[in-house]
Amino acid sequence: MTADENEVTGVSVRESSSPHNILIVTPDTLGERMAGPAIRAWEIAKALSPVGNVRLVSTIGATTTHPAFGVHFASRAELKDHAAWASIVITQGHILRSQPWLKALDVILIADIYDPLHLEQLEQGKDLPEADRYAVAIDSVEVMNDQMERADFMLCASEKQRDFWLGQLAALARINPATYDDDPSLRSLLDVAPFGVADALPVQTEHGIRGRVAGIDAEDKVIIWGGGIYNWFDPITLIRAVSVLSERYDNVRLFFLGVKHPNPDVPQMEMERRARELSDELGLTNRFVFFNETWVPYESRADFLLDADVGVSTHFPHIETEFSFRTRILDYLWASLPIVSTDGDNFAALIREHDLGVAVPAEDVDALVEAFERLLFTDDPATQKLRSQRVGELARTMTWTQTLAALIAFCENPRKAADRERGVISQRNQIVADLNKRIIGMEASSSWRSTAWMRALGSALRRR
Repeated sequence: MTADENEVTGVSVRESSSPHNILIVTPDTLGERMAGPAIRAWEIAKALSPVGNVRLVSTIGATTTHPAFGVHFASRAELKDHAAWASIVITQGHILRSQPWLKALDVILIADIYDPLHLEQLEQGKDLPEADRYAVAIDSVEVMNDQMERADFMLCASEKQRDFWLGQLAALARINPATYDDDPSLRSLLDVAPFGVADALPVQTEHGIRGRVAGIDAEDKVIIWGGGIYNWFDPITLIRAVSVLSERYDNVRLFFLGVKHPNPDVPQMEMERRARELSDELGLTNRFVFFNETWVPYESRADFLLDADVGVSTHFPHIETEFSFRTRILDYLWASLPIVSTDGDNFAALIREHDLGVAVPAEDVDALVEAFERLLFTDDPATQKLRSQRVGELARTMTWTQTLAALIAFCENPRKAADRERGVISQRNQIVADLNKRIIGMEASSSWRSTAWMRALGSALRRR
């Protein structure tokens, strides 16, 4: 066996005798404080460690370690070294778009497309100048296409998402005789691997909120917003509901768990600014509404979640909501917290089906007030206890070991996609390939080389 030296701290990671070298690449920060993409990559690395030799790489920054796999920050050149080592490469987000050379490697490539970021961008980009907004939105579509055209296997977050992605795969000609004959269900090409919860139950080592945050005491009723304040969420209606509640109950508190994103490339969003402005305007800040300025360490999140009484997620009724998978709600489940969530996303049906809390209409202050009043103040302790038990029981069916089962099974027996084995290519990609071949041939010709000085002179004149 060989040792994989961790470049961050020099920690030696023992590699297994498995023939599979698995490289996981995330465009998010790996460290004490991690957002959703990094958390998912981290948990995938943990789950795949028994299957093969795993390296987890960030193209942004890495300041943490794990005994079961190497954790690295990699520049473009360093990423090429990691990729040369790998037999399986798992990517997220913009990685293939920013590192297109990965597509040409003779490796098994897995695309983790749990986040339909081109739908997010429709909201996130609203504050950009018009030309920039269109450019970023259209590029985001190609970010997804790059992954879906090249991948041997893909993961998404829900069955509803899978239906959505199947449509995009059909448009890209990835649903073809080769992939269909190989597996008519197409599960061998695209399967579901939702965000999960930790296999171990949460344990509080110290209070994260009660008695630690000025203005929040042991007997207060704490509503927790478990993540960032992004443009596709609706903290505005929530803050207005808390304002109404504060006039009836002086012990209600709303705590925004993390404001400043750990990834330096993620800017402050307009919705965060609006939320702070409204809270200040209503006189709620640091009295009834609290913004935790720093992101909570991943391994310490239980200290905060177990100090809360209710978890909340509110959003607007748009296309991003339809196909989202709110990862913060997984933490609520893990901590057995009853949930108040806006209708329209994947979790609203679960909340109703299992009586995990209350699903409310979008942008409805009165419905939110009624939901919190019921869960925090009206229901008797026995009812509250039973609801928390139901939440915890559902969480035990959604651990990372279970949710990543399809990925683990594939990595135990990886293989190229059937259409890639047969060289199937879409017409649009064939046209591009033909044009590139012609350009290469033209640039290699003696006539092109002999007239290079004329093109250079023309370019110089145009610049002048």
